[in-house]
Amino acid sequence: VVYGAVERFLGVLLESSNGNLPTWLNPIQVRVLSFTDRNKKAAEKIVKQFKEEGIRVDIDLEDKTVQSKVRDAEIQRISYIIVIGDKEEKSKTLAVRTRGEKKPKFGVKIDKFISDLKKEIEERE
Repeated sequence: VVYGAVERFLGVLLESSNGNLPTWLNPIQVRVLSFTDRNKKAAEKIVKQFKEEGIRVDIDLEDKTVQSKVRDAEIQRISYIIVIGDKEEKSKTLAVRTRGEKKPKFGVKIDKFISDLKKEIEERE
């Protein structure tokens, strides 16, 4: 197989970063997970808000445990994993888990997360 310059560059980048692409380059920057079926609409609303802001986001509404959904997102090396449960839905906040960190941050304001993420993407950190 013959590879071009772009393919070689991506191969070197993926190898050197162990597949952990920087957020600005990651095809999926944020994954939103619903804690229960009750939280699906709130999760979908947040995904819509992120898409309107130009953030590459997807959603996992499968009928699996949250631990399983988080593990899937970690395997795919998603930069940020957001879990929406009853508490987050009621307080209109997020539970955000950053790639590489074990514990999520609770009570994160949606607007603050979006502005911080957009700044990170713009600065290409």
